[in-house]
Amino acid sequence: MEFKTVDIFAGGGGLSLGFANAGFKIAAAYDVWEPAVNLYKANFNGHPIFQTDVSNGKITDHVKRFKPEIIIGGPPCQDFSSAGKRDETLGRANLTITFARLVRDVLPPYFVMENVPRALKSRAFAAAKKIFHESGYGLTIKVLDASLCGVPQRRKRLFAVGELGGGDDFLKNALDGRLSKKRMTLRDYFGQKLGFEYYYRHPRSYLRRAVFGIDEPSPTVRGVNRPIPKGYPGHPGDARRMDKNIRPLTTKERSLI
Repeated sequence: MEFKTVDIFAGGGGLSLGFANAGFKIAAAYDVWEPAVNLYKANFNGHPIFQTDVSNGKITDHVKRFKPEIIIGGPPCQDFSSAGKRDETLGRANLTITFARLVRDVLPPYFVMENVPRALKSRAFAAAKKIFHESGYGLTIKVLDASLCGVPQRRKRLFAVGELGGGDDFLKNALDGRLSKKRMTLRDYFGQKLGFEYYYRHPRSYLRRAVFGIDEPSPTVRGVNRPIPKGYPGHPGDARRMDKNIRPLTTKERSLI
């Protein structure tokens, strides 16, 4: 069965692609940022994406036109993320509540909301949960590590999955049962195709390691890719002592991971 799906805060379409690959039918997508909308259009041509401000709460009737059976979305995470300011007063955290209100007003049978793990302890996420429960949704809330889901990257993300009329933790056993017992390494995924054994990934501070090997998952791939500084002192946790053969990943290599 193809579930008609609407993607909110769609960005370039990563979540849409995952659901499409899993057999869901993407009916429409929404985002406010023009570069993201243009990228989404380049990635998909079988359904529309609408450039509109989701935060104003005025898209409910527009979304209802598509009669979604599932609404998916990743509200902006910068106000929660360890890479951001972690300040809920900046405004983007409220978009988590906006997403919950949209789900409440449309009432699809299911929804999936994704965010960074730190969102779990936020006031915005607590408010969203209250809206979901009061609207009749049972919730499965779980932090998933991509390296246990077939991806060679230790990237953790919070997922809240709702079923209208369902009970809490309705999906817990299914999720737990499909997690790998072993983390996916770069060698597991790519074999020898990458052409190197070790690489540099700039740490947030020199209290953290920076040299990784392909016999482990990659750390989280971030938006910036800094060169090796001349003064990098090394770290006891590095997979190998720094030498001239170690370099940062290229943009292409990072995109593949």
